[in-house]
Amino acid sequence: MPLQKVRFAEDVPEVFRASLQDIRRELEVPAAFPPEVTAAALAAAGNARLPELDRTDLPFVTIDPPDSMDLDQAVHIERASTGYTVYYAIADVAAYVQPGDPIDLEARRRGETLYAPDKRTPLHPPELSEAAASLLPDQIRPAVLWTMTLDATGEGTAVTCERALVKSRAKLNYAGVQKDLDAGTAPEPLQLLREVGKLREQRELDRGGVNLPIPDQEVVTSNHGWGLEFRAPLPVEGWNAQISLLTGMAAAELMMKGKIGILRTLPESHDDLRRKLGNTAKALGIEWPDATPYAQFIHGLDPKVPANAAMLAACTVLFRGAGYSAFDGSVPEQPQHAAMKAEYAHVTAPLRRLVDRWTGEICVALSAGIEVPAWVRESMDEIPKMMDEADRRAHAYERSIVSMVEAGLVADQVGAEFDGVITEVDERENGRGVVALTKIAIEGRVTGTALPLGRQARVRLVEADIAKRTIAFELLH
Repeated sequence: MPLQKVRFAEDVPEVFRASLQDIRRELEVPAAFPPEVTAAALAAAGNARLPELDRTDLPFVTIDPPDSMDLDQAVHIERASTGYTVYYAIADVAAYVQPGDPIDLEARRRGETLYAPDKRTPLHPPELSEAAASLLPDQIRPAVLWTMTLDATGEGTAVTCERALVKSRAKLNYAGVQKDLDAGTAPEPLQLLREVGKLREQRELDRGGVNLPIPDQEVVTSNHGWGLEFRAPLPVEGWNAQISLLTGMAAAELMMKGKIGILRTLPESHDDLRRKLGNTAKALGIEWPDATPYAQFIHGLDPKVPANAAMLAACTVLFRGAGYSAFDGSVPEQPQHAAMKAEYAHVTAPLRRLVDRWTGEICVALSAGIEVPAWVRESMDEIPKMMDEADRRAHAYERSIVSMVEAGLVADQVGAEFDGVITEVDERENGRGVVALTKIAIEGRVTGTALPLGRQARVRLVEADIAKRTIAFELLH
């Protein structure tokens, strides 16, 4: 479960505060920006390098959660004679940040924005990421503008990538857009977002790709104790995500043709992973026939159903092992992202992810037929290492927070019995494994004699320690 999906419905309970501080200290999560970085951001905010091309005529809108201020992307879609034209504006961080300046050096140390239930740890100072560089409404901003032509089936047929001035007309949120679409009152560009989004979803399914509609997992408190609630993502969130995926694939195609770039890659999953996910499906009472590919299985899950939501969260393991592959002069031997069944690059979130600044520069140069900037070529081999380290910290942060929350949810139930399914058994020691509880979306360590892999089991909770972020069960029968 991506950690930005873990949210508290109210203020963070005191019982978790100390543990969150421990997690941040252990993982060396950055605190406030150094004064020289903030000062550089303030100076850069008033001294952006602006492009000559003016596309403020395009009525862009942003669609994000209501409280988001770091707005990376703005979209506008028009119907064309034989299909569609998709305009996608991406915040141009490079208009404010120069190689080697304090903002750049601090961003290289951070790698990406980190999320927790109580706060964000941003990649760039908020003076840029939530103000000057953000695609806020009614503000003229420098952007990397992607113009993509699609045919009637949603397949891309042409793409350009160039710097331009843009102006968002409105800061929309998913719930509001979905409401307008359902009521039939949404303007044509948003109706086309739905139309193109559905076409792209079908193309994804046809090629065997996976894009997980992971629900928000919200921790709620009441007089009765702790609880978990799932908020299924709205359809418009998936359609909006498809525009980002379309852009990432277009970027990868430019890079492959130009023989220079940084791809997001993922090897094919192995049989053991398919078996583990199959056991999780059993634990949750979800049928998964052996002949059904995981892409088809996942597309059939309804995130509004709690058991399906938990299954989708478990399926995030399909994306583990993803990395970045930089190349210059020849293409990678394995360029694909296996979950997408396509070549793909991260280019649409430069305010929150370091690599997107490099890939954006590469694509602008390739699209214009000019040389990639020297600073990009000189440093691009370092970026995969920086991003791998940033991803490692982000995943560790995620795992620690989720474990802390899960321990808190059952901390007062030590000694209680639960039903579950053994989803994993240690190959070296049969008496140790993992159990997935049937009624609560929690997994934990379990010990016992001859653990029955993939079968129902009755277990007793023997440990739930918030400070240690551990949960442990023992097998009863």
